[in-house]
Amino acid sequence: MSTVRKVLGALRWYARELTGEAEYDRYCDRHRRRHPRAPVPTRREYEVLRTLHREQHPQSRCC
Repeated sequence: MSTVRKVLGALRWYARELTGEAEYDRYCDRHRRRHPRAPVPTRREYEVLRTLHREQHPQSRCC
C-alpha cells in the first residue's frame, strides 16, 4: 500500500508543478519569511500581481 501512496504522491506533485499551483504555495512561504507582519495576498491578488509583472518585464522566447 505504501508504494501506491508514493506513486499517487508523485503524481500529485507533478500535477501541481505542471498547473502552477505549487508556485503560489512557494510564493506564500517566501512572502511569510520576508514580510512576517504583512498579509499574504489571496490567490487572485497573486495572479494579478504576476500578470502585471510579466507585462512590465517581458521575456523573449525562442520557441
